[in-house]
Amino acid sequence: MYFQRGSDELNMYSSSSPSSMTANGSDSKKQRLEESPPSRVLHIRKLPSEVSETEVIALGLPFGKVTNILMLKGKNQAFLELGTEEAAITMVNYYAAVTPQVRNTPVFIQYSNHKELKTDSALNQRAQAVLQAVSAVQDGSSPSSDTGVLDLAPPPSPVLRIIIDNMFYPVTLDVLQQIFSKFGTVMKIITFTKNNQFQALLQFSDPVNAQQAKLSLDGQNIYNSCCTLRIDFSKLVSLNVKYNNDKSRDYTRPDLPSGDGEGGHKDHSSLLAPPPRPHVVVLCVSGAISPLSAAAAAAAAAGRVALSGSGVSGVLLASNLNDEMVTPQSLFTLFGVYGDVQRVKILFNKKDSALIQLSDGNQAQLAMSHLNGQKVFGKVMRVTLSKHQTVALPREGLDDQLLTKDFSGSPLHRFKKPGSKNFQNIFPPSSTLHLSNIPEGVSEEDLRLLFSNAGGTVKAFKFFQDHKMALLQMSAVEEAIQGLMDLHNYDMGANHHLKVSFSKSTI
Repeated sequence: MYFQRGSDELNMYSSSSPSSMTANGSDSKKQRLEESPPSRVLHIRKLPSEVSETEVIALGLPFGKVTNILMLKGKNQAFLELGTEEAAITMVNYYAAVTPQVRNTPVFIQYSNHKELKTDSALNQRAQAVLQAVSAVQDGSSPSSDTGVLDLAPPPSPVLRIIIDNMFYPVTLDVLQQIFSKFGTVMKIITFTKNNQFQALLQFSDPVNAQQAKLSLDGQNIYNSCCTLRIDFSKLVSLNVKYNNDKSRDYTRPDLPSGDGEGGHKDHSSLLAPPPRPHVVVLCVSGAISPLSAAAAAAAAAGRVALSGSGVSGVLLASNLNDEMVTPQSLFTLFGVYGDVQRVKILFNKKDSALIQLSDGNQAQLAMSHLNGQKVFGKVMRVTLSKHQTVALPREGLDDQLLTKDFSGSPLHRFKKPGSKNFQNIFPPSSTLHLSNIPEGVSEEDLRLLFSNAGGTVKAFKFFQDHKMALLQMSAVEEAIQGLMDLHNYDMGANHHLKVSFSKSTI
C-alpha cells in the first residue's frame, strides 16, 4: 500500500518527538493510516541496490521542489523531502494510481512520520551535493562547488541528443514534445535513425532547461519496461529545421512547409513513418490539488506508464510480397519478432498480399513501424493497418491451398510472459542476428554454413555466453531477414531449437 506510514529508522534526523513513534504491528499501521496527517517527507522502499540519488530525486521533481534527501542504501530505502505538503500529497496520490518504477523495479512510496529531514552533512554529503545541483538547475542559478563531490559546469548547450533504446513501441515527435516541455519551452525537434537506432535532437529555449530535463529523464522509460531515454548534450547550439512534419518541427515557425515527398524512401524511413499516435495513459490527480498537466504527468510517469490498446486493430495488411516465396509460416516468423501472431491469411485472389493478426493494436503498430519498407524475398514489402478487426478462418475443407493458418496456440510466441526479457530485445531489422539456445558441440563453421545455405553471405561471427549464444552478421539486412525466417526454431538436435532475433550490435 502506498499510504502506510514510513518506518522510523531515522528519528535521529527528524524533529518528531519519540512519543510520536508507535509499534510496527498491523493494528497500529491501520490506526496511523486513518489518523496521521500527510507529511512532506516521503519514505521510499524496495529501491534497486545500485540506484543513484538523481534517480530518487527524479521521482519527485515533476511535483515540485525537492528540498532534502536521505539514502539508506544498505536497506534499499530513501527519504525524500518536498518543498510543500501539497506537493507530497499530489505525488503520493499520483503514484497510488500509477506504480512508480526505478530501473524497471516497482518501488513503494508512503508518507513518513517525519515532518522534516535533518540530515548530517558528513553522513549524507554526496546526496546533498546532487540535491544542490538539482536545486540549482530548478532555480536557474549556478550551484556552489565547495562540496567537491559534483563538478557542475554550466550547461554547454540548449540542444539535447536523445537516443531511444528498447523501442518496443513507436515514439513520435509529439510524445517527445509532451514529455520534455515539462522542463521548459521546446523550440525545435528533429528525429532520425542512425546505426539502426531512433534518435532525436531537441532544442530548448534555455540551456538550464536542457540540463534539468537531462538530469530528470536520462535513463527513464517512456513506456513500461521499454523505450529508454539516453540523453546527452549535443555539440550543436542551434537546430536548423526546414520542414514541419512527422520527422521535424520548429515550434517557433508554424509557417514552414511540410516538405512532403522530399527525400524518397530511405533504408530505415519505416522507423520514422508516423504510426497511429500511441495512446499515453496520463492519470490526473483528483481532489483539492489541481490536476497535473499532461506533460508533468508524462514526465512523472516516465517508466511507469503502460501503453493501452489504443483502440487500434491488431490486423495488418502486408502487400507487394513475393507470391512465389511467401508462406503463412514465414510471415508468422518475421512478424513474430514484434508481437504474437495469431493468424495469417494470404489472399486467395491477390497472393502478393496477406492479412496478419497480432495480439493487440500495440504489437501491430510496432510490427508496422519496423517492417514497412523492408526488402523481403527481393521485393519491398508494404505494411499498413487493415480495416479488419480479425482474420477469419475458412470453413473446414475449403482452404485446399493452405493459404490461412491459425497460430493462436503456437509455443513460439515470444511475448506471452509479462516482463519477459524478449520485450527488451526488440530491434529493427538489421544485418546482425542474435542466436541463442545453441547446443554444445556446434561450431562456428556449422552455423556459418547453415546461414549461407539460407541465402547470402556471412560476413562476421562471434560466440559468447560459453558458446550458447552468438552474433552472426550477414552482408545485407534482406539476407538477415531471410535467415531469420528460415532458421528461427530450427532443430539443432539434442532437443535444442535455435532462437534467432535481430541485434542492435555489429561485430
